Amino acid sequence: MAYPSRDSAVSVDSAVRAFVYGFAPVFNLSQVQRFVTTGVGANAAAPFNSFSHATDLAGPSDTFVSINNDTVYSMAQLDLSVGPLMLDVPDTADAYFVLQFVDAWTNNFAYIGKRATGTKAGTYVLVPPGWPGELPADATAVHCSTRIVSVVGRWACDGADDLPRVRGLQERIFLRSLASLDPEGLPEPDPAVPEELLFWEKLRLYLQAFPPAPRDVELQQAFAPLGLLEAGPSPYLDADPDLVKVLVEGAARGRAKVEEALKSGAGDAVVNGWHQTFHAFDYNDDFFEIGTIDSPEWRISDRARAIGLRAAAAMGGLWGNHGYEAAYSPVYTDSGGDQLTGDRTYTITFAPTPPVDAFWSITMYSMPNYYLVSNPIGRYSIGDRTEGLVYDADGSLTLTLSATEPQDPTARANWLPTPTGSFRPLLRMYIPHQSVLDGSYEIPPIMRADRSA
Repeated sequence: MAYPSRDSAVSVDSAVRAFVYGFAPVFNLSQVQRFVTTGVGANAAAPFNSFSHATDLAGPSDTFVSINNDTVYSMAQLDLSVGPLMLDVPDTADAYFVLQFVDAWTNNFAYIGKRATGTKAGTYVLVPPGWPGELPADATAVHCSTRIVSVVGRWACDGADDLPRVRGLQERIFLRSLASLDPEGLPEPDPAVPEELLFWEKLRLYLQAFPPAPRDVELQQAFAPLGLLEAGPSPYLDADPDLVKVLVEGAARGRAKVEEALKSGAGDAVVNGWHQTFHAFDYNDDFFEIGTIDSPEWRISDRARAIGLRAAAAMGGLWGNHGYEAAYSPVYTDSGGDQLTGDRTYTITFAPTPPVDAFWSITMYSMPNYYLVSNPIGRYSIGDRTEGLVYDADGSLTLTLSATEPQDPTARANWLPTPTGSFRPLLRMYIPHQSVLDGSYEIPPIMRADRSA
């Protein structure tokens, strides 16, 4: 998604451009605030610089966009205003896990885990931007690109019987500060700012608190006429009515632009209806620490396109991994191009199943919020670790997607329940083979059960 041409005047186009530019950090930091105040679903609230451990796989009560049902989450929101933090990671005995590091702008800038660093125990020091002091010599340094960082930890879990093993690992991962300081936390908007301008007030504060990559500094200067670069008291407390009109309309148009880019795939290849979003998180072009791949195929040279993709990725899959860690492929339509809906029954036949070094799954989400869906059997995803799947004699696997329970025993065993309305499944492939990333492995279409094409 590209956004309107640069215009330094107070215009709706400039406000649309600023909304798209600022959507990811504003949306992201609202989720950071949720985690440290109220928690999210199975992850209870935890203060900055401490882990919140889910005790179960995610379910419908976890109202977080496109949350996965494959792994148990351990989340930590870091505030490096206290200085460097030490991170101790346990030995997982070759089991899959990943600690993903996401900065305030939603850049994935580091990974620790099976693919990136192996599964042995390790000690790391998480370093604030521009830190001038000495660092422990017995730890691997991870230099962070903003003061606020989300650590998104995922432990592979094969179901309820595997939870004790995961809990044992959670009990052996630790964060500790090298100094006794209180974290600054997030800037708080003036409560007197009108609700319709709250997005802009948050963005103004965040632009000051979390400087962008150097390449974007000049871009931000174009937003000065919108009040976004003003320090001190909020310019939106008693804003000019003409400016208010521009900002309100710009936010509405900007949000619609991001939503349309998300649904259209924002330029991704579409194969058999599946959006190949393997590069949806490649907008980071500046910060590459341990576990990331700094090479042209994992970077987006067109900065305007990268910023548009950043907004769409935040809306549709905040804190998603790079494709080389986990390849994501959503689908909205069946083989005939019609929107997937619970009014119909569908099948999908994998022959072969997705080639991965870890595991794969399809997770079912409602639209338009992309939340997990309640169903009578409590199955929110299906994949190579699902117990009781029935494979065909040739090794292929046919799954049934429907809102009503199938009567056929095989279809019942291989059933992924859907909502009654529109839905969007998401295929995840953890540590995918190159054949997935280069497209030589083709994901099969979702077929209507009452037609053959």
